[in-house]
Amino acid sequence: MPATPTTDPLQRERDHLAASRSALRAMREDVQSLDLRDVTGTWVSAAVLQNQIEARIAALADLSHTPLFFGRLDYLHVISEELSEGGGGESFYIGRRHVHDADGDPMVIDWRAPVSQPFYRASRTEPLDVERRRRFGYTGGELTAYEDEHLSDPAEADTASALLAAEIEKPRVGPMRDIVATIQPEQDEIVRSDVTGTICVQGAPGTGKTAVGLHRVAYLLYAHRERLARTGTLVIGPNSSFLSYIEQVLPALGELDVAQATVQQLVGHVEVRGEDDPEAARLKGDARMAEVLRRAVRAGIALPTEPCMVVRGSRRWRVPVYELVEIIEELKSREVRYGAARDALPQRIAHAVLLKMEQGGEAPDDRVQDAVARNAAVKAVVKECWPAVDPAKLVLRLLSDPEFLAACAEGVLTPEEQRAVLWPKPGRSVKTARWTQADAVLVDEATDLVQRTPSLGHVVLDEAQDLSPMQYRAVGRRCTTGSATVLGDLAQGTTPWATASWPDALRHLGKPDAHVEELTKGFRVPEEVIAYASRLLPAIAPGLAPATSVRDAPGSLAIRRLADGEAVPAVLAACREALEHEGSTGLIAADARVPMLAEALTAAGLPYLSPGDETSAEARLTLVPASLAKGLEYDYVVLDEPAAVIAGEPDERTGLRRLYVALTRAVSGLTVLHGEPLPEQLR
Repeated sequence: MPATPTTDPLQRERDHLAASRSALRAMREDVQSLDLRDVTGTWVSAAVLQNQIEARIAALADLSHTPLFFGRLDYLHVISEELSEGGGGESFYIGRRHVHDADGDPMVIDWRAPVSQPFYRASRTEPLDVERRRRFGYTGGELTAYEDEHLSDPAEADTASALLAAEIEKPRVGPMRDIVATIQPEQDEIVRSDVTGTICVQGAPGTGKTAVGLHRVAYLLYAHRERLARTGTLVIGPNSSFLSYIEQVLPALGELDVAQATVQQLVGHVEVRGEDDPEAARLKGDARMAEVLRRAVRAGIALPTEPCMVVRGSRRWRVPVYELVEIIEELKSREVRYGAARDALPQRIAHAVLLKMEQGGEAPDDRVQDAVARNAAVKAVVKECWPAVDPAKLVLRLLSDPEFLAACAEGVLTPEEQRAVLWPKPGRSVKTARWTQADAVLVDEATDLVQRTPSLGHVVLDEAQDLSPMQYRAVGRRCTTGSATVLGDLAQGTTPWATASWPDALRHLGKPDAHVEELTKGFRVPEEVIAYASRLLPAIAPGLAPATSVRDAPGSLAIRRLADGEAVPAVLAACREALEHEGSTGLIAADARVPMLAEALTAAGLPYLSPGDETSAEARLTLVPASLAKGLEYDYVVLDEPAAVIAGEPDERTGLRRLYVALTRAVSGLTVLHGEPLPEQLR
């Protein structure tokens, strides 16, 4: 006998989930069963197809604890005629990926599809033809609840979604999760912005700017897959710990081919083994260094003093000095890449020879021109007048040779600034020199002056406020013909060279026309915590509006003054108290105090992780140096000695900004422990 359809709405939704999982499994099995032996073509095409098949299989993986769909839209009218069975509107289940049945009919619609957009944008004032929006609640991978909003019913009260709040507040164990089920209208506008435009998001703590940037990548790959598959996408984060934290977001959305890197990894032409003092680092990151390097790269160009004599068989062809000078001056004036001009120079000289050969009654062709370009006399002119440049050796000389630096920096850097950027001990060779992070960026700039850096289709730059102008230029080189999503918070700038304004940053990035969006509504940090941290804003970022939070969690903030000798016992007690709750706990402390706290945690038998290590049900406590806290989040945070966090920075403003970062990492509760006085803004 056929099964009797259930009248229980929740069970019907569970049945649809089970059927969707079966359909996804069938889709995966269909791909796995493909046989390439009958495919004609070369072994290269067969290998490409095999790689595409393997990527498709991986993208169709069914993650048991990741729901296939999280919502449903019931439209008032038919959206697509081919899916209509007559009468009324249509219903679509909204999920992380598309799933269809054996007949090709959709069972789950990708959240990025146009028909899914009203799930994020529809409201009672603008229902967008949606009669009902249904949200689903899950425990693990099991569907346990649902919640309806009848957007076209004026009689229904407009209440906050309990399931939405529960999803936002869900305890955080493991890497960062996607926010695809909770994207808000203002976030969705940014996510779906056009691929051709660069957008900058100024986002206060807890506003989801990082997640918005990652979901924007996923959306662009959906909407412009062929274009971005050809040109590539890249996510740039502040450090490896941060990249480890976010690395699972895109795979959970079915996107596996997005590269991730730090700025230092991008400019890894030399091994970084040294460290600059703050003033040297600031000056090396100044945009004026680009002009110094441009001059240094071109410093070896010389005008010829002798003609070029090319011997071909029994005849000699002479290119006079004035013609050589004209060729070199013309190449210099075009401002093409140094290496490209050097490659063009022998061809230009050879062309001048060919003109003389034609005037002499010969009929040379392109092969003759190429042969002349390889002639020893022509090579000698190129070597003398436009010598090859090794970017790392050039920067080594620039930072080691005061006279060379003075010649290249005249009128750009003052004598005092020149002395500040010179290495205290000149480097002997590229391999043995104690390169710093700022030096590596200079080498990257010089490398681009010699040979153009390949451009990607789209770059996401997170925690952008901490980049120097020269670092912005390094990132901008990677998207000269593409677009970018720039994410950051001016209040969280914790480097001496942190950007003062987004227009300045975007100009250095090469995207002066980028659109700037501001997110001030927080979804992660409780209102009590963000209000407390925002007391620092007048001192660290006077022009920024304070963030607000949609989450009112009384009791989420505790400030405890400690007597002498209580610091370590209090930290241990606070960590144990936090671990009694579900979710992750972060113990954030000044970098200098981390070894002492690590020893205390070990002695007390409290296992802990380092930033970047994945939390699990068995290991939920992470000891976080304040310098690495940016971008991370924990359900509960214990903040040790704020005064030490401030004192660990070169100046008070940077210290207060570092403290602001540490104060805003908590999702459910923050405990601040201090023996020394708090800064006056927090008293």
